[in-house]
Amino acid sequence: MTENAIPAAVTAAVAEVGPQPGPLLEVLHAVQRRLGCVPEGAIPLIATALNLSRAEVHGTVTFYHHFRRTPPGRWVVQICRAEACLAMGGDAIAAHAEKYLGVSMEHGAVTSADGRVTLEPVYCLGLCAQSPAALVDDEPQVHLTPESVVALLAGLGVAEGGSV
Repeated sequence: MTENAIPAAVTAAVAEVGPQPGPLLEVLHAVQRRLGCVPEGAIPLIATALNLSRAEVHGTVTFYHHFRRTPPGRWVVQICRAEACLAMGGDAIAAHAEKYLGVSMEHGAVTSADGRVTLEPVYCLGLCAQSPAALVDDEPQVHLTPESVVALLAGLGVAEGGSV
């Protein structure tokens, strides 16, 4: 992502959302759709465009776990960490995915060393009846087992340890 891409993405996002009360969340989503994240350089531009303080924009970006501050990997794997999935073995699913990729979600989303896979904990995908569940690039993966999550990651072309 180039520095020139940020102002263009913010301008397009603000234009897309249009004049409406309280457009910040919609603008942040639109920026993230365009850039893959809401980079630090976008915060003052969004604040100016919406007549908000930088602190208001920064606070919103950091409050909501959905917004990324850095670009994600080629694939985004969101593993549900809510109660229903945990009760059905979600801890084992997450542990096997972390071990396979050589990463830890202890502090939130993490990208494999090769930059190909971002593993994100999420708190309820609404797939409770089919738990444990995950999303791979927004495609539901349900009734996961430790073996199936490893096969899923291998199917993305990622070798054990998070490399190609």
